[in-house]
Amino acid sequence: MDLNRGGIKVFSGNANMELAKNICKELKVPFGCCEVGQFSDGEIFVNINETVRGCDVFIIQPTCSPVNDNLMESLILIDAFKRASAGRINAVIPYYGYARQDRKTKAREPITAKLVADLLTVSGIDRVVTMDLHAGQIQGYFNLPVDHLSGVPILAEYFKDIVDRDTVIVSPDLGGVTRARNFANLLDLPIAIIEKRRPKANVSEVMNVIGDIEGKNVIIVDDIIDTAGTITKAAQVLKNFGAKSVYACATHPVLSGPAVERIQDSVIERFIITDTIPLAEDKKIDKLEIVSVAPIFAEAIQRIHDNESVSILFDWYKEW
Repeated sequence: MDLNRGGIKVFSGNANMELAKNICKELKVPFGCCEVGQFSDGEIFVNINETVRGCDVFIIQPTCSPVNDNLMESLILIDAFKRASAGRINAVIPYYGYARQDRKTKAREPITAKLVADLLTVSGIDRVVTMDLHAGQIQGYFNLPVDHLSGVPILAEYFKDIVDRDTVIVSPDLGGVTRARNFANLLDLPIAIIEKRRPKANVSEVMNVIGDIEGKNVIIVDDIIDTAGTITKAAQVLKNFGAKSVYACATHPVLSGPAVERIQDSVIERFIITDTIPLAEDKKIDKLEIVSVAPIFAEAIQRIHDNESVSILFDWYKEW
């Protein structure tokens, strides 16, 4: 099928329409005309108001809060495009909800990240484009192509002109060391690691810092910021160990519960996030600054449509 003849068509549900429109601006294509709403009983309806026959369709829809509504919108959109004879259906999921439920940690527990992958696959997608999955193995839950983009270069670009040689990149836990190292490599800076351990049963967790941060500016790098409890505690530990100033950045600003209040009251001077998840007006505070992932998603979409390699977007550490 000649997808180039049909062209790129970009649509979105209600999860993050602003990001979808910004991606369209980067691609210089019109924003797809469709309506996604709810009937009075809460059921979701979809109306596609233009032809998509033979087109390369990209659905921009993070499965953020309300996660179940946004996931269901995605599934119904996919089914609608499949029945409308779209040439290829690409699910662009900037934030993959349920990613932290990627394995069994106790008896009789579901692996919901795999269930979501199965639902998306059965609904009729041909490809997934996502960013900074909490667990990289989720790519293997799909039996179809998955392009896994990184938000690290966009976040590092923000700090590129403001860091100095007295800056250290910090991983908030042992699991995030690779991410922190990649971030540090872009800026040619050293890294430190916050190690958490429980000395013995019924004794509170103790945080220790591996690396030299005394008298240094530090940047904590994470993938998801949810309730902000761990990262604000980590920032205080870094201050206690002699850090001069503390900055933080994360790709996905879930910001649930008391997250905003914790960040506002913390020693973090500036917190950089991306727009994979829309930031509600009541969560916008001076400490939070947003950088857009629209350019990297637009580049990936164009390359996918043109059947060009997307790996250059994975090999950012070699290009910069």
